[in-house]
Amino acid sequence: MNDNQATNPAGRNDEPTNLNPENGSEAQQADPFAVLEKLNAENAELKDRTLRTLAEMENLRRRTEKEIADSRIYGVTNFARDMLTFADNLQRAIASVPEEARANADGPLKAFIEGIELTERDFLSRLAKYGVKKIEPQGQKFDPNMHEALFEMPDPSVPAGTVVQVMEAGYSIGDRCLRPAKVGVARGGPKAPVETASSN
Repeated sequence: MNDNQATNPAGRNDEPTNLNPENGSEAQQADPFAVLEKLNAENAELKDRTLRTLAEMENLRRRTEKEIADSRIYGVTNFARDMLTFADNLQRAIASVPEEARANADGPLKAFIEGIELTERDFLSRLAKYGVKKIEPQGQKFDPNMHEALFEMPDPSVPAGTVVQVMEAGYSIGDRCLRPAKVGVARGGPKAPVETASSN
């Protein structure tokens, strides 16, 4: 065993190490401009995510509001369509009484006719509370969205495409057609004027 082993039995290297904290600190420290740029990029990304989330939430809110509004207006569509048969029957009952008999009606017959007419008006007013309205196409320009043409009639006194006869009343609910009116349309007359959009 040599002198070095005697004085250092564990064989440790006891040479003094450089513990100066300032040595190499500049290499370990990050560039402040790079850190700031990174933080700005992260901030921009978080801001973009937040704005996208807010936009999605706003779109969802609008869609939900529209669906709720539509359900309030159109939720009774099937029921209202079934009730139209009742309205048709009331109209047929009134139309079955000749004008002369209606004008000369007295006593119970007059009260009966007035009762049917009152029932029809009341029923239509109740439908209107739920957005259901009767379509009155007589004399109007034929609208394929609201009318169903059953036949054409030669009538040069009115513009072509004018509804000249209503075979069955139509109904709308909100801005949609619940049942198209069945109509007869004029042909042979002058062309209907074309509606032009206002330039203002």
